[in-house]
Amino acid sequence: MIAIVYSGSRYANWRLSDKGKEVIELRTNGINPFFNDEKYITHQLNKNAQLINHAEEIKKIYFFGAGSSSKERNETVKNALAGFFKFSKVYVSHDLEAAAKASCDDKPGIISIIGSGSNTGFFDGKKVLPNNYGLGYAIGDEGSANWLGKSLLKAYLNKTLPAKLATSFEKKYDLDRKQIMDKIYKQSYAASFLTSFSDFFKENRKDDFIQNMIKDGFRIFMDTYLIPISQKYGGKHPVYFVGSVAANYQDILREVAKEKNINISSVIKEPIYNLLNYYANKN
Repeated sequence: MIAIVYSGSRYANWRLSDKGKEVIELRTNGINPFFNDEKYITHQLNKNAQLINHAEEIKKIYFFGAGSSSKERNETVKNALAGFFKFSKVYVSHDLEAAAKASCDDKPGIISIIGSGSNTGFFDGKKVLPNNYGLGYAIGDEGSANWLGKSLLKAYLNKTLPAKLATSFEKKYDLDRKQIMDKIYKQSYAASFLTSFSDFFKENRKDDFIQNMIKDGFRIFMDTYLIPISQKYGGKHPVYFVGSVAANYQDILREVAKEKNINISSVIKEPIYNLLNYYANKN
């Protein structure tokens, strides 16, 4: 049995496969070594009965996640998984590699993730080439769920959010300025707090103010990351998007891409299904 894991900061999606067939699908809290230590990860694993029941059957684990971008951070995840799945070989890498393998079919292409966070990179057919992107929720992640959350909170606190939306926000969340500031600057997991407003965007996606906010995020993402990396590698490679925000607002994403003369080859909401097929065929 093999396990494929694709994790953002908020959720981790798991697929367990035996002899090429999916046998279990489940979701846990996100595993991000930028925020989570080995003890936390182990605690999350021990909370899931299905993982406990199948721990000894799993022989290989392929984990891809946000924050898994350095050898030290990867070791944090690897040690936690190896300690829990004692009979398994563990492979850990970053979410851009997962997006590339799910989208490119071992051919060169430009991969962009817009989900809880955002990132982009060039896949040469074997690996994602190093770059300086992926700056995280505090100073990066343009267009992502946490960037949208920051933009929404900023508009609400600065009183630039239209009255109708402000009323809806207050009814749904019951948050005052002090609570918001505390959650962002004093409490743990500020990134998860920022992404927690995703439902508000879905519920109000037809509102012009919300649509323009989403468009602005996509425009900044493309101008800052996607267009420069496309130009760097010749501008002729296919462009793929992965992630919940890209998929949920695919119409807006494609509209902005058209403005920028970018042709999007595909948009995948959850790459884990493609990853499962990719690795099932190799085991």
